[in-house]
Amino acid sequence: MNGWCSRGGSGRQQISDGESELFGGPLRGDTGFATHEHAIADTSLRRSLRELPRLVAGATRLAWHAERPGLVFVVLAAVGQCACGTTALLALLALLGDVLVPAQDLRAGVRAAIPAAAVLAGASAAGAVLRALSAAVTRRIEAKVERVSTERYLSAAAAVELDAIEDPAFQRLLQTAQTGATASRQMIDPSVRIVMSLLNLVATGVVLSVLQPVLTVLLVLIVIPRAWGAMRVAQRRHLSVLRWVEHLRASQLIGRMLTSRTAAPEVRVHGAGQYLLAHHHGLAEAAEAEQGRLAGAQARTELLTAAVSGALITATYALLAAMIFTGGLALATAGTAIMAIRSGVSGLNATVDHANRLHEQGLYVRDLERFAELARPRHIPRGGADLPESVRDVHFDGVGFTYPDSDRPALENIDLTVRTGQVLALVGENGSGKSTLVKLLAGLYLPDVGRIRWSDVDLADADRWQVFDRVGVLTQDLERWPFTVAANIHIGRPQGTPARSGIEDAVSYADASDIVAALRNGLDTLLARQFRGSSELSGGQWQKIGLARIHYRDPSILVVDEPTSALDPAAEVSIFEKIRGLAGPDRAVVLITHRMAAVRHADVICVLHRGRIVERGTHDELMARGGRYAEMYRIQADQYNEETVVRRTGGPTDRNIGGKSRNDGRHPLPGQP
Repeated sequence: MNGWCSRGGSGRQQISDGESELFGGPLRGDTGFATHEHAIADTSLRRSLRELPRLVAGATRLAWHAERPGLVFVVLAAVGQCACGTTALLALLALLGDVLVPAQDLRAGVRAAIPAAAVLAGASAAGAVLRALSAAVTRRIEAKVERVSTERYLSAAAAVELDAIEDPAFQRLLQTAQTGATASRQMIDPSVRIVMSLLNLVATGVVLSVLQPVLTVLLVLIVIPRAWGAMRVAQRRHLSVLRWVEHLRASQLIGRMLTSRTAAPEVRVHGAGQYLLAHHHGLAEAAEAEQGRLAGAQARTELLTAAVSGALITATYALLAAMIFTGGLALATAGTAIMAIRSGVSGLNATVDHANRLHEQGLYVRDLERFAELARPRHIPRGGADLPESVRDVHFDGVGFTYPDSDRPALENIDLTVRTGQVLALVGENGSGKSTLVKLLAGLYLPDVGRIRWSDVDLADADRWQVFDRVGVLTQDLERWPFTVAANIHIGRPQGTPARSGIEDAVSYADASDIVAALRNGLDTLLARQFRGSSELSGGQWQKIGLARIHYRDPSILVVDEPTSALDPAAEVSIFEKIRGLAGPDRAVVLITHRMAAVRHADVICVLHRGRIVERGTHDELMARGGRYAEMYRIQADQYNEETVVRRTGGPTDRNIGGKSRNDGRHPLPGQP
């Protein structure tokens, strides 16, 4: 590889204060730019041109899949433009031959040239019309290609197993695939232009060969330095992106922080505004300096190539003049040759530029193709054994599960039955395996050891999409969809037309009627601050919308994970009562919470510790046993009771003097039933 485009060729990157202090070092994005960091710099002119057929074929496949009639029209239009260009050159030759005939009356020559002029005008007009129509159809093809590619990427991402989405390597590949979906659109126009340029070059070469074969050789010599210069500029531009694009992104990020609603209090109270502005200034200056360096290097390259190419053009024109004076070339032929050479030079330069663009975008499209290939074996399978119409229980038989990046099992030897009509509570410290257990219950993971049976159907053999259909999830981090209130509820069961009456019933059940009534458009109010006319809900209001969503879904197994973290005590009591009320003959509720008083009325309480169920029973049974559950309950009860005494007396409490608690576990926590 040439020294000028080596990986250090653009100079050693200086680390700005903003990079070092705010971001911990040099900024380098973990996206497609990093994936193909030096792909353009490592590409020679010969290799780039050699890759053209494969890249153009790839773009053609994309276009053929997205818009076949449009692609056929564009190809025919390209052939038509080539024919128009050839016809125009031949008409120009005839026109000049009629006008520039020696010893002929100029008026007679002009009259004789009228037919050729008419053909020239007609060919030029037809070529212009075809170019305009081809451009319009190409834009339509581009839009369809981007849609098809984006849907391919999104459908593949939506269908993979949960462990794929949680895999950092797969996530990174997913991000580069997203770049590929955009790049697929950007491959179409350069491919069309390359085909058109090559066809025109062939036509121009044929015309020059007929006029004077040596002119074809000169045409190639003229364009070589220009082609080399275009490649060099493109390579340097790509390397430059690595130097300044992350600075630009970082300065934009700081700008968003300065205008963010959530960051605004700290920006003002802590006086962070000037601090951030100073670093914004430094990062922006670094980006400006790099763009100035790139502009200077580009100007020097273009001056050099223009000088060499200009010298060759001068030599060509001098040769033409000599041939004219010696009688070896007619004046009309020379004029036509000049026009053909100018057209050929322009076409070759365009071909190299478009080849650079096509090669770069093709790298990202290959990422999309690779993502689709790797995602396919990780798709959740379609089909399998049907579940019974009514599932009354789910059994865990010796279930164990280990995450791929861990040496220690997350769950071991789990024996458990989840029955409809019951509230099952899972308690334990963080990392004890509660969330993993409910993901296995929901079919999001398959066990490594043991079996999970929905009635008598093994989860490993079941139609997992039927399993998903029977499960509903309500968590403290419920998804706040940037849609209307009604859509936020309907998305709980999005199949079919939204049932307005069902949505209203769900809102009423969740005690959210007052919330909806206070919004400007009721159920049709948009909950997305980035759009005009929208509204915003508090965390507690969102959790009530989440409860309405899960009521609307009407699942057989309802998993509830810390659902009341943003609610006041009275609302918390009400929500827990409603959640317990959701358990019925056809539904089981699985409750995960650190609020120990909330599990007192559960039918079964399971205590997890280091991936095992170490205790199970009712609240009274577990308190009488005096084990881990009783200790957890007493610790939380003592905290509430001590806070209550401090609030009432204004002084400390003696409830824990000597390390003993006066709470015997029989008293409910404050604010709880």
